[in-house]
Amino acid sequence: MNEKERLKKALHHEKTDRPPCICPGGMMNMITTDLMDKSGITWPEAHLNAEIMADLAQANYENGCFENVGVPFCMTIEAESMGAKVTLGDRVHEPHVTEYALHSVKEWEKIRPMDMNYGRVKVVLDAIRILKSRNLDVPIIGNITGPVSTASSVMEPVIFYKELRKKKEDAHKYMELVADEIIRFARAQIDAGADIIAISDPSGTGEILGPKLFEEYAVHYINRIIDHLQAEKMGVIVHICGQMRNVYAQVEMIHSDVLSFDSCVAMSDAKKHLKKHVLMGNVSTWTLEFGNPEKVEQLAVKCWRDGSGIISPACGLGTKSPLTNIQAIRLGIRKATEEKVEV
Repeated sequence: MNEKERLKKALHHEKTDRPPCICPGGMMNMITTDLMDKSGITWPEAHLNAEIMADLAQANYENGCFENVGVPFCMTIEAESMGAKVTLGDRVHEPHVTEYALHSVKEWEKIRPMDMNYGRVKVVLDAIRILKSRNLDVPIIGNITGPVSTASSVMEPVIFYKELRKKKEDAHKYMELVADEIIRFARAQIDAGADIIAISDPSGTGEILGPKLFEEYAVHYINRIIDHLQAEKMGVIVHICGQMRNVYAQVEMIHSDVLSFDSCVAMSDAKKHLKKHVLMGNVSTWTLEFGNPEKVEQLAVKCWRDGSGIISPACGLGTKSPLTNIQAIRLGIRKATEEKVEV
């Protein structure tokens, strides 16, 4: 069973020889300085050149890290294309927004439509085409930033969160427009050759929004995106940051195949509350950066035992995470499979 077949089966609750070990990309960063040093490919150059982006994504797989390739390597593509200004960071720091495009949700009509043939949007789509042309036996994961996170990157987030409550009519118009632009970008990634779409919405958490607004904005607009992709996709992964205990009922409403979450959520607890989805995660990114390979192997196997159908880091990797620790995720799962460890 190759990596693509294994993930496809896992996405649909079908039996596999072992769980896939993946890291989607996007907000769930998979790139480290160790990998850059080993491959000779670095940020920020890889954010700007499709061939280099594809090479770095492939290097992650070829160096025994994860059983997928994924692009881009940040969560600012959509916001930049819609008018926000972004700095590309350096080899340690990811791109981030430096200037917002809007001052209020009431300015929603000023959003600039995403141009699929320009800038870093085009770089991502071309990188997917390049990866597809290489006929790899690993899944290509296209990444999009979730609707709340994109919306709170296009405008100042403190104002945005206040106006979700105080200016609901305009807030929904704004969110609809943002979601529809994200749908266009996701479809373009699928057309370019992505096998799976991963949606990461770290700013759209139950902890930040509370259960009511989480359902009204995060869940509603994530589902709007997923529902528009249903006929075109191999699978959809959704990653939500933060604690889940107050929003399990709302999280269960998300229409994705897979739910991924942070290490602050106990996988065994999530398994009790989330019955419809394949669960993914959630190896501590702190341990991946500051621990040792033996501890990472133990955590990966524990995630499997506790109910994870797809093993992955709990969130984006710290760029200083040692390569040996990243490789230990796959190694631990393979060892457990060979030794027929009971899970």
